[in-house]
Formats: sequence, C-alpha cells, structure tokens
Amino acid sequence: MDLKYAFIAVLLMAILTYIPRTLPLMVFRKEIKSNYIKSFLYYVPYAVLGALTFPDIFYSTGKLTTAIWGTTVALILAYKGKGLVVVAIGAILTVYITGFILL
Repeated sequence: MDLKYAFIAVLLMAILTYIPRTLPLMVFRKEIKSNYIKSFLYYVPYAVLGALTFPDIFYSTGKLTTAIWGTTVALILAYKGKGLVVVAIGAILTVYITGFILL
C-alpha cells in the first residue's frame, strides 16, 4: 500500500467522522425548548446501548439455554433494584451452574 493512499484514506475517515459530531452544533444553535425532543434525546444513549449489547448476550456463552437463564436472572435482579455487581455476579453464577446441569 502506498503511503500517499493511506494518508488520504485516514484524512477522509477523519473528515467523515468529524461531520456528524459538529453538524448538530452548527444546526441547533439555540436551546431546545420542546419537552418531547428533550425527553427523546435523553433516552437515546440508553436505547442505543441496549440495541448494541442485548443481541450479543445470547451468543456470549456458546449455549443459548445458559445465556437465556443468565439473562433472565440478571433481568429479575435488576428489576428488584440490586446493584450492578450483584446483577453481574448473579448472571455469571447462573450461567456457570446451568452449564454444568445441562451438560
């Protein structure tokens, strides 16, 4: 690969990733006053994080049944208001135990 080609590729990638970050700042100069848009923008990071991570949960253990059990226990513990460490340890232990049972 030519060094000139690599430099142009890196420059184009930098420009294309910079545009989506600066475009909202240039378009929305005034404060957003709509409560609907504010609430929508508040929940976007949580929705994106969930959409990115949730499908991978079912392929993380190698067995779909152990992943479903671990996810179920994690959701129950989180619904009951337990902390992140308790939820993670509960899900890990559930996957580990169900992996031995379902062999």
